[in-house]
Amino acid sequence: MTHPFTRRIGMFGLGLCYFLWYAPYSAVAKAMSGGLFDSTHGPIGGFVLLPAAAIGTLCAMPLTITILGWWKYARHRTIFGRSVPFLGRETAAAAFWMSLIVGTTTLNFTFPGVSILLMLVLMRIETLIISPTVDLIRERRIPPHSWVAIGLSGLSAIVALADVNNYKLTLTAALSLLAYMLGYTNRFLIMSRHAKSGSTQSDRQYFVEEHMATPVFLVALLAVPAFLGSDSISRSLHDGFTTFLVSPAALPALAIGVLYEGLFVCTTLIFLDPREYSFCMPVHVCSSMLAGVAASLALHAAFGLPAPSTATFAAALCVVLAACALGYPAISRRLIARARTDEVLLFVCGGNAIRSPMAAALARVELAALGKAHRTWRVESAGVAVHEPGGPLSRYAAVALRKLNVPVPEHTARSLTADLCEKSAAVYCMTRAHRAAVLEMAPTVSDRVMCLDPKDDVAEPKGDAIEAYVECAVQLRMLVRARLFELPPLRQRLRQGA
Repeated sequence: MTHPFTRRIGMFGLGLCYFLWYAPYSAVAKAMSGGLFDSTHGPIGGFVLLPAAAIGTLCAMPLTITILGWWKYARHRTIFGRSVPFLGRETAAAAFWMSLIVGTTTLNFTFPGVSILLMLVLMRIETLIISPTVDLIRERRIPPHSWVAIGLSGLSAIVALADVNNYKLTLTAALSLLAYMLGYTNRFLIMSRHAKSGSTQSDRQYFVEEHMATPVFLVALLAVPAFLGSDSISRSLHDGFTTFLVSPAALPALAIGVLYEGLFVCTTLIFLDPREYSFCMPVHVCSSMLAGVAASLALHAAFGLPAPSTATFAAALCVVLAACALGYPAISRRLIARARTDEVLLFVCGGNAIRSPMAAALARVELAALGKAHRTWRVESAGVAVHEPGGPLSRYAAVALRKLNVPVPEHTARSLTADLCEKSAAVYCMTRAHRAAVLEMAPTVSDRVMCLDPKDDVAEPKGDAIEAYVECAVQLRMLVRARLFELPPLRQRLRQGA
């Protein structure tokens, strides 16, 4: 199942929340670095701001997880007789890379002479090319829409960087952008392996463990050079941990971290959605780009900061178009699937020779009893581990159906496909393992994949005792009736016919 926020408010709602946190976050970071909030203190360097911002996120993090009520999803260990949340190696690694993302994002908005929107353009170009880059590394074919997205991203970079009279991009800023891209690449690789499955437990475990460790890692990464280093950046970080924290400017700097906590929640939930990154990326990109525009215009109106140049706006538009190109296949498949979800009921088992074809045959009988109502539905079956594609229905299953006066269908075993799942209004699985296999194959349909028996697995009858097959068929008939009764278009007619 998808996480509750996605189900309740949808990806649009998450994108809106992300925008509402990102706009003030980026605006405050830019205003602080420009000395707009405290004229006596003057401009504040990004490395001076970072410790306070990291501490702000660290303070907000436990409150967030407590409000969500999600501490229980983390792994726990007993330490001095108390059970405390703990994290696995994979989430520890993800948190490390996420700490780079958090730190460099804030830093990127503090470089003098570079607008919020320009830095957002460059950061979003990086995130847009991560997916096809990973495909290249894994020697996968890059489809045409990804090449279009890469081309538009390249055009955006050329337009933005060619506008040399309206920005000053230093070596430090370039290195920060590189670290940001490295962080996102590794985070996505880890997330795709250990979460983003549609499983409430695994997704929330990833969320909590990454979330609780990220600000801790960030504070540690900043503190080590601050108290052990001697270069100019280390001295700035040292000032951030010491004299700056007791200055009047510390409060809005802490607020930067608190605001990042809000967008941290939203962006993680966006990318934890079981649909592919190319579906989630347009929401992430478009929300942040709009937030950058809003923040830039607000600073221009309130403090007279230069507005982004025309070239920067054009580059931002190219980034939005690139996001739409990258997400086109996933979005179009989703729309097609929604258009077809009132047509197919799909039953899934392992070999597609006994349980799922029997359940499909029983469902056809139940629907036929409704007269005209069944004409808008098509019943299908498939298997997640078909050993004999094209094989017939088990002869024992055929006998069991005849004993229940159910017509034996002309059946050939077939393997389940993602396309078949996406065309289905409901996917009924015989076991939890079958459901997990469906979600791995087609995570986009997690909201309509369920076990035929919510309480237990439907076991496959063994041996050649016909009684076991008849017993299985009787169980399937009871379960099919119960599940069909739950379909809103059929509920009333099934109630009348019961």
